[in-house]
Amino acid sequence: MANSLDSAVQDQLFIEARTANVWSDRKVPDGIWQQLYDLMKFGPTSANCSPARFVFNVTDAAKTRLASHVMDSNKPKILSSAATVIIGYDLAFADHLSKLFPHDQTAASWFADPEVAEMTAFRNGTLQGAYLMLAARTLGLDCGPMSGFDNGAVDADFFKGTQIKSNFICALGYGSSDGIFPRSPRLDFAEAVSVL
Repeated sequence: MANSLDSAVQDQLFIEARTANVWSDRKVPDGIWQQLYDLMKFGPTSANCSPARFVFNVTDAAKTRLASHVMDSNKPKILSSAATVIIGYDLAFADHLSKLFPHDQTAASWFADPEVAEMTAFRNGTLQGAYLMLAARTLGLDCGPMSGFDNGAVDADFFKGTQIKSNFICALGYGSSDGIFPRSPRLDFAEAVSVL
């Protein structure tokens, strides 16, 4: 049985963590993107379907390419980050279920309906994007998740010839305290939760 994590860990993951809008030029360690993936891949998904696909844009050329598809206010966030990852979801995720869900070799048939496959891929790919951000925070990285981009253009540029669709993007690296807004309010327990 798992034990509660101490308050310092809770602070790093949730309480004190903030969305980064400005990035320092501090270099990230070699191999950190694989380390990050190797942590987040253990987050649970339906039938272990693992539909998320990630493109880490780390070179200036790749970041410039991605920045051409985003709203103007997001361009500097991408260009100055250590990486901006495109979090996508693969509509053909079921092709991997014989490996990912080996105890039931009929699992791929559960997603034969394209609407079921798309809903499953989007939902679980979104979960995996959230796991990626939490894993990044455990490694001491800051995150700057973003919408505000042209999904169709990103898909045509980065996922052409595949069944992968972009969901959201997230800048990663070591954030600067510059550009951090005062923390916005959150809904109170009674406003968001019912316990039945």
